[in-house]
Amino acid sequence: MEIKEHYFEVCNIINDLFVELFKHLNENCKEELETINQQYPFEPLKYQDRILMLQYEEGIQLLKEVGTKVKPMGGLTSEHEKKLGRLIREKCDTDLFILYRHPLAVRPLYSMPCVENPSYSNCFDVFIRGEQVISGSQRIHEYELLMKRAAEFGFELNHITDYLGLLRYGSPPRGGFGAGLERIVMLYCGLSNIRLASLFPRDPQRLKP
Repeated sequence: MEIKEHYFEVCNIINDLFVELFKHLNENCKEELETINQQYPFEPLKYQDRILMLQYEEGIQLLKEVGTKVKPMGGLTSEHEKKLGRLIREKCDTDLFILYRHPLAVRPLYSMPCVENPSYSNCFDVFIRGEQVISGSQRIHEYELLMKRAAEFGFELNHITDYLGLLRYGSPPRGGFGAGLERIVMLYCGLSNIRLASLFPRDPQRLKP
């Protein structure tokens, strides 16, 4: 989507989407949720009308305060994320939050650097119960900057010359995100395995039905 002023506009879309989605489920799917709860007991999801937004550095600080060893610019492991989810639930009474402004070094090359501090990025992740369900960012829309980032990664971009042409002649700021639907279902319902959230799960041990 086009960004008019700030990449938080993308986060606002996510906020409205999730809050309306969970509100609809809670109001209109009570019988279905109770059926799931009888077989796979779970605590109702806690969330706020405005999703809690936390800077990456603030998340690091919360983990350090409880003695967790974490590299400030090295990215979070799955265990770090789960622990952060528990801490935020205890401190802020919510299972749903957005962690933003991640270190640029651990994000994809197309991620836009932060204007205030280029060591960070205009990126964000959305978490439910301490597990990531969405990853998003403002994309680089400037030709020279994208070429510089590609060189830093050692990537050749010859196969997307048409796309590069769009950037060369002018492109508005834009951002986007990818959401894992089955992960959202799994974590909303507090399920222990993502296969339970899929109608026909596939893995190396199961190819049919």
